[in-house]
Amino acid sequence: MVYTRFVQVGRVALATDGPAKGKLVVIVDIIDQTRALVDNPAQGVDRQSLSFSAMQLTDFTVGIPHGVGSAPLRRAYAKAEVETKWNQTNWAKTIARRATRASLTDFDRFKVMVGRKERSKIVSTAFNKLRRPVSAANKAKKAGSKKAAPKK
Repeated sequence: MVYTRFVQVGRVALATDGPAKGKLVVIVDIIDQTRALVDNPAQGVDRQSLSFSAMQLTDFTVGIPHGVGSAPLRRAYAKAEVETKWNQTNWAKTIARRATRASLTDFDRFKVMVGRKERSKIVSTAFNKLRRPVSAANKAKKAGSKKAAPKK
C-alpha cells in the first residue's frame, strides 16, 4: 500500500495554520471532505474545526471513540505517550532546531560562526596530517615508474 497515514478518528496531526499553529491536535470527528473536528486539551487547543489543508498527519494515533469528550481524550493522549514519541522524531527535532535558530541574537550567531571556524580548522588539520604520507607515497610511486620506463 502506498499511503500509511489516513484521516481517521484518533489520528494525531500537526496544525500548520490557524489558532493552533505549531501544536499537535487529535482528530475527534470528521465533518466533511475538507474539515475535521480537532481537540487537544493537553496542549491547550480548544475543540475547533480545522481544514485538512491546515494540518499535517503524523504516524501517531490515539485509541478513542467517535466524538469523545475532552477529559477522556486527555487520558487517552497521555496513555499513548504521544508527546514523548513526538519529541523523539526527526520532524519535531527539526522544528525545535529551527525555532532555536530563529531566536538567536546577533552575538549568538557570532558565537556559532566562531565555533564553526574552530571545528573546520581542527578537521582540516587532521585531514592534512593523514593526506601528507599518502601524497608523498603517490609521488614516490610515480617517480619510480618514470625511471623504470626505457628511453627511446
